[in-house]
Amino acid sequence: MSNYIHKSHNVSILLYHYVCPAKYRRVIFDDSVDKVLIQTCKEITKRYEINVVEIGTDGDHVHFLIQSIPRLAPAEVVRIIKSITAKEIYRLCPYVKEKLWGGNLWTAGYFVSTVGKHGNEEQIKNYVRNQGKEYTQMYRGQLQLFE
Repeated sequence: MSNYIHKSHNVSILLYHYVCPAKYRRVIFDDSVDKVLIQTCKEITKRYEINVVEIGTDGDHVHFLIQSIPRLAPAEVVRIIKSITAKEIYRLCPYVKEKLWGGNLWTAGYFVSTVGKHGNEEQIKNYVRNQGKEYTQMYRGQLQLFE
C-alpha cells in the first residue's frame, strides 16, 4: 500500500504504472525468474527511494506499480529497476541468456503512466478549475486533496 512520503521540504505520493517488455518479446518469465525478479525488487526497495508496490508478469513482459519521490524522474526509476533486475536474473537464472542474444534482457522502451490515489483526471481538472471560487459554485463531487 502506498503512503505519503515526508521529506524535509515536500510531501508526496507519486505512483507509476510501468510495463517493461523482454527483449524481442521473448517468453522468459517463469516461476524461477519471477522469484528472482520479486526478491531483487525487494532489495531495490531497501536501497533506493523506490517502493515496488506490485509486480505482475505475463510471459514476455512485466507490469510494475511503483511509488517514488519527486527527485527521481520516471525514466531514472525504470533505468534502476531494469538494470539491477537484468543483472540478477542473468546471474541467478543463466538459462535466460540462451533465449536472448546481445546481452540485453529488456527492450529499450517501456510504458509509464501516473496512477492517482485520490481521484481521476476529471476530478482533478474540476478541483484546479474551481480554485478561488465560492463553495456553492464549485463542483459538488470535488476531490479533497488534503485529509
